[in-house]
Amino acid sequence: MDLGISGKVALVTGGSAGIGLAAAKSLAREGCNVCVSAREPEKLADAVVELQEFGTVVHAVLADVEDPSAARRVVEETRDVLGPVDILVANAGGPPPGRFDEVGLAEWDVAVQRNLLGTVRLAHAVLPEMRSRGWGRIITITSRSAREALDGLVLSNATRSAVAGVVRSLAREVGRDGVLVNNVLPGPIDTERLRRVAGDDEVLRRRAEEVPVGRIGRAEEVGDVVAFLAGERASFVNGVSLLVDGGESRVIA
Repeated sequence: MDLGISGKVALVTGGSAGIGLAAAKSLAREGCNVCVSAREPEKLADAVVELQEFGTVVHAVLADVEDPSAARRVVEETRDVLGPVDILVANAGGPPPGRFDEVGLAEWDVAVQRNLLGTVRLAHAVLPEMRSRGWGRIITITSRSAREALDGLVLSNATRSAVAGVVRSLAREVGRDGVLVNNVLPGPIDTERLRRVAGDDEVLRRRAEEVPVGRIGRAEEVGDVVAFLAGERASFVNGVSLLVDGGESRVIA
């Protein structure tokens, strides 16, 4: 399926590993020129090597979206090297687990900066040019916790839900300008973060049994959903929070 985005410029934050890298690969496979940003230089360099295999132009920016100045800097550098951003994939590592009485205000500050305000700043930075050109895609990566509160993940439940609210509001405000805004909610996906939280293979095996399709998801399965939402084939999809969780959520959409 030709998604109609060959030659578009995509910016993927948190793009050096996991779901972010998978999204960048799916977009590069569709012919997008891709800028990836992340916090760890070694992983970022490795990601560039992998993305270059698709034959499009690849650029990398070392940045942490928790830094208030990072969003504009990343967007400006992407523009300088590749051109104005057509597709923004706002992705950041999830906040640490914990119940309400186990996390302090400092941890709340970090989670809000990284997982909410980082996305807001990125959207602010790309929107003016998207609206002036009459075309753009903003895709946020959050979590199933944006739809259904998960035990022991109060920081994720709160910040991911807030991002979903921003997506719904922004989609209504900029849709007439040709800019579509959507949110992807992964469930259990085989990434470093999931394995770190799970702790061992037995926990992962039990986790897989909880999913109706009987397995943990693959990062590329989320990446391909991101690419579809970025494409022309999804031109009437706006303001949604799309679960990619193998049917695990019990909440009616």
